[in-house]
Amino acid sequence: MDFLIVLGALVLLMVVAYRGYSVILFAPIAAMLAVLLTSPHAVAPMFTGVFMDKMVGFVKLYFPVFLLGAVFGKVIELSGFSKSIVTAIIGLVGRERAILCIVLVCAVLTYGGVSLFVVVFAVYPFAAEMFRQGNIPKRLVPATIGLGAITFTMDAMPGTPQIQNIIPTSFFGTTTRAAPVLGLIGSACIMGMGLAYLGWRKRAMMTAGEGYGAPETLVNEPEPAEEEAGVHPLVALLPLLVVGLGNLALTMAIPRMVAGEEASVSLIGLDAPLTVKVAQVAALWAVEGALLLGIATILLFAFRPVARRFADGSKAAVGGALLAGMNTAVEYGFGAVIAALPGFLIVKEALKAVPDPLINEAITVTSLAGITGSASGGLSIALAAMAEQFAAAGDAAGISREVLHRVASMASGGMDSLPHNGAVITLLAVTGLTHRQAYKDIFALTLIKTVTVFIVIAVYYLTGLT
Repeated sequence: MDFLIVLGALVLLMVVAYRGYSVILFAPIAAMLAVLLTSPHAVAPMFTGVFMDKMVGFVKLYFPVFLLGAVFGKVIELSGFSKSIVTAIIGLVGRERAILCIVLVCAVLTYGGVSLFVVVFAVYPFAAEMFRQGNIPKRLVPATIGLGAITFTMDAMPGTPQIQNIIPTSFFGTTTRAAPVLGLIGSACIMGMGLAYLGWRKRAMMTAGEGYGAPETLVNEPEPAEEEAGVHPLVALLPLLVVGLGNLALTMAIPRMVAGEEASVSLIGLDAPLTVKVAQVAALWAVEGALLLGIATILLFAFRPVARRFADGSKAAVGGALLAGMNTAVEYGFGAVIAALPGFLIVKEALKAVPDPLINEAITVTSLAGITGSASGGLSIALAAMAEQFAAAGDAAGISREVLHRVASMASGGMDSLPHNGAVITLLAVTGLTHRQAYKDIFALTLIKTVTVFIVIAVYYLTGLT
């Protein structure tokens, strides 16, 4: 019965998300219903002491990354830099290779620190125009954008500043460049298999006579994209380079700037010295600093066009950051409540039965990511509950913390993209498509991503590469 309660809460959250309702509203409702059915007197304490506590803790740590990422993406958009990057890649790869072109555009933007939500809005007009010109079925647009934005550049590529690659640093004391060889191998597998799948689907659909879109799919159609970007692509790429190199430099510099494992500050207004454990936040500070440097670089080259529209643009960026951050935070709170229920202990004990440390970690993380519908939420919950167990098992087996980091990060992007996932809902809403029309191909990428995690584990055991 306890397990069925946990399962029912998950199904409820998936159904309401599938039907388009806000998870910010329904995540606490689903969580508290599960508590009510388990132990009615615990509803209020669990809401305040677990759900809200975990939600606020997530916001405290990670909201600055969401906010700065959204502002960085908006400034890139206002400056015309994103349009320049898209146009340059189109010219380099060719319009006839529309799928590869859009994947590369999304990969460049997300690896440079632009959030998925910004990438979708920035790239969709170009993707729609290219697919229309090539008469490629529009139903493949969400999966194409997804392959470039929410797979290998989200958590596999070493150094990516996306939140799914940052969270493990505070649990394992690693950096965002953990296990770079395994990350590159995983990225190549995901991109290769993903492009092969999308190419096969395109050929099959076009052979069957399906063109760009039936009338019911032609919703939210953008205006045709302009050909001229107005900004030299090398200048447009500079802020992305600054973010990447700045993240690397600050990751190495921050521990040297702070003597010891803790940073202590004493001010007159503080009742006691403020102490922060540097190892848990150094990677966050590095990414935040790198994004600030990226924003400053854009302003250096394009201050006037940004300044003209920054007031309205920054409001949109802050709103997007709040929505994305709160969606993830409430799913984290939902998962934390579920993790405290007796039904979850059944799942946890079953997962402990997996003897191999890396396989145990991968299955646990991807399962919780699926339960919460959030890669970052599931990853945070899994590591908060079991990071010490993973680390101890890894130490006993001679597995480095870097490998644990990379496997956990990649596994978070496996089964997270179920129908109630926020990124999936955003992709479909922006492209004007429904789950029935386009989710099949997104789910195929989910399976590819999940399988790749275990390929990476196999490569590590066979070669010892990190």
